[in-house]
Amino acid sequence: MAVKTTTLDNGLRIITDDIPGILSATVGLWVEVGARYESPEVNGISHFLEHMAFKGTTTRTAKQIAEEIESVGGHLNAYTSKENTAYHARVLEHDVPLALEIIADIIQNSTFDPSEVNRERHVILQEIGQTQDTPDDIIFDYFQETAFPNHSLGRPILGSPDNVRRIQQDDLKTYMSQEYSSSRMIFAATGAINHEKIVELCQKHFSQLSNHETKTYDKSSYRGGHFYENRKLEQIHLVLGFESCPYGHPDYYPLSVFSSLLGGGMSSRLFQEVREKRGLVYSVYSFNTAFRDSGIFGIYAGTGEAQVGELLPTIRNVLADFPQTLEDKEIARSKAQLKAAILMSLESTSSRCEQLAQQMMIYKRPIPPQEIIEKVNAVTRENLIGVAQKLLANNPTFVAIGPGKEIRWS
Repeated sequence: MAVKTTTLDNGLRIITDDIPGILSATVGLWVEVGARYESPEVNGISHFLEHMAFKGTTTRTAKQIAEEIESVGGHLNAYTSKENTAYHARVLEHDVPLALEIIADIIQNSTFDPSEVNRERHVILQEIGQTQDTPDDIIFDYFQETAFPNHSLGRPILGSPDNVRRIQQDDLKTYMSQEYSSSRMIFAATGAINHEKIVELCQKHFSQLSNHETKTYDKSSYRGGHFYENRKLEQIHLVLGFESCPYGHPDYYPLSVFSSLLGGGMSSRLFQEVREKRGLVYSVYSFNTAFRDSGIFGIYAGTGEAQVGELLPTIRNVLADFPQTLEDKEIARSKAQLKAAILMSLESTSSRCEQLAQQMMIYKRPIPPQEIIEKVNAVTRENLIGVAQKLLANNPTFVAIGPGKEIRWS
């Protein structure tokens, strides 16, 4: 693998990874703009904008965009997160120029035709409705909102139905012109590509980008708290969480190992104690989500109304017993899981492209896999006990959806 970077005169950063023996490539544009950058009045506009990118440009209709990429067997997609938006494609080697040009076209020449805006509005409202009807999905929106109340990190990526109904063509154009500065963009390409050719194509097709000042996000403000929604369901879905750490923090890799050890697989403590030993759940796992200046660690479980009374004390005991019962073999197993996942992901051009773009946005440089492996290896028993104690010292966030009377963590 040969990772190379170039910054164009307009501020667009380019990163590539030429992987020998691969017949396809993944290319994409990552923009450092997401739901976190939105005011309450336009919450959801980043996601709306992402949807509209495929709905027509000055040179292509929505149908033509789909037909051109699929005529060569390619795939074009996009997503919006709290802190960035991505537009990416996977194609065979000789179709890389087409994929790059289409991405450049939708970023610079989208028309946001009012009829398409109205049509897509209904699609997004259906997406919101589907999320609302999926308890193990909406629970995480409630979790973020309870952890970060009255803050952009706590607002849903999809936005509220009222906001989605209000957003119009001019709103989308204004938001894009204000927030989509080339200095916020990373173009990444991995697989069967040539760095110099990618740079040449970017110089040609991204010439209309503007490099201008943009607003930053509000400083994170974790508070935690409690939320319960009584809903007629077969299960109670719950998430327990605590404030953790941002990217680049010394605790980031210890928390990753801790999460793997606690609830990262079938051998994890939560899975063994809660599911295998007691049969209280079908699904239980832990996660750690990092942001630029904060993070949140969580445990998800879905259980029956009759089992929740045993589930919560069991989770509490697993957490409380951790420092006294931590074994070296557990640490080694969790590290092995993380390292294997890192190395296996290098075999996917899509995963590698995503990793490089994220690394450039967060750390301003590509991070060699060996450097990450070394940081995982460096995690000690003391580190793990330390991060566990720090987490539990924070004010918890506890949210639940399901039948029966209200339940609380404490």
